[in-house]
Amino acid sequence: MKASLLLVLGCAAVLAAGARADAPEEPEALVRKVQEYAQKATAMAKTALSSVRESEAAQQARRWLADNADLAKQRLARLKEQLVELWKRTAAA
Repeated sequence: MKASLLLVLGCAAVLAAGARADAPEEPEALVRKVQEYAQKATAMAKTALSSVRESEAAQQARRWLADNADLAKQRLARLKEQLVELWKRTAAA
């Protein structure tokens, strides 16, 4: 999602810079405007992503993951043990 957003913003910046270019004979002005738009788009994307990271929902999700990580590890260890026992039974038969 991040890459597609930046790609769309980059394309929009190129189109906007092309539309706003004063003269087609000045490619460096066009390049400068594209760079400015790309920097603005990047800053906006970073701001949006950091606000999402700092949101209450994201903080709750991180707490939930931290709280349940040990439980998931225990279940995975139990599953491994069961698979090993099953493998041994299959090999013995």
